[in-house]
Amino acid sequence: MNFSLTRRALIAGGLMLATVLPSFAQDDSVIRFSAVFSEQDIRAEMMELFASQIGDEFTFEPYYGGNLFKQGTELVALQRGNLEMGNIAPQDISNQIPEWSVLTSAYLFRDAEHLRAFFDSELGAEFKKMAEDQLGIHILGPTYFGTRQVGLRIDKEINTPEDMAGVKLRMPGGDAWQFLGEALGANPTPMAYAEVYTGLQTGAIDGQDNPLPNVENMKFFEVMSQIVLTSHLVGYDLLVVDKGTWDSLSPEQQAEFQAAADAAIDFSQQAHLKQEEELVAQFENAGLKIYEPDLDAFRSFAQQKYLDSELSESWPEGVLDQINAL
Repeated sequence: MNFSLTRRALIAGGLMLATVLPSFAQDDSVIRFSAVFSEQDIRAEMMELFASQIGDEFTFEPYYGGNLFKQGTELVALQRGNLEMGNIAPQDISNQIPEWSVLTSAYLFRDAEHLRAFFDSELGAEFKKMAEDQLGIHILGPTYFGTRQVGLRIDKEINTPEDMAGVKLRMPGGDAWQFLGEALGANPTPMAYAEVYTGLQTGAIDGQDNPLPNVENMKFFEVMSQIVLTSHLVGYDLLVVDKGTWDSLSPEQQAEFQAAADAAIDFSQQAHLKQEEELVAQFENAGLKIYEPDLDAFRSFAQQKYLDSELSESWPEGVLDQINAL
């Protein structure tokens, strides 16, 4: 690439020459982007929109489906300078910053607007600064991809968390994800996203939890019998750029990047909300049983699970009340 060339050019005074002599051709700066979602995902369209608005001086190289870095490894790649941008899970951040685990807890955000309001708030700015200072990443914004629901291949009807006992529920690797599975009453089983379809098909897992658009994109519904509308987590990742790349941008380029990210995230959020509305009927027509369990029972069970755990010991004092008040 790359931005390492840009940094060396800065040291050598190349950027000054480019400003003084704009007629001299300059190599485009390459922005490698990695995500676990597929090319058919709405978020791939989101990134196409982003790429179209960041300026001709950048060459955007997207890698989807975990083809460049597997799920859960993107953050380390960013930190090591092997990647410029990624769409990473907040759970991956919480693995390194315990305070962030509150942002991965069940039944925290009410909806997509509440999520955005948090990250646009002063409290959200404190959490973003935490990630920048401790992990070396700059957060452009949260990428909503739907509310997570439980999908099962087994016929057992689920009404309360007790009904989830013994259910092998696929969750991504990492303590925060595994704890979320426990907070639903299930037996969490770590498995890569790309392996979930086969896992359901063979019975290696009993179910998975994802927003409905993901279920559609990855065709999980083909190997499921039911969807339990637990609505336990507002699903989102974080569109991030490594701090070295961000700091190498001029203030004007940073503003351009942020404006492009905001527009792309807005597009994706609205598209996901619309798709969620349409998918319930689509899945029912495909033969899946879809129903809502006792949400109060799930909410109470999950929240108590978190409060009784060591995870909540790291949460900033009063943070739940502040988030609820937004």
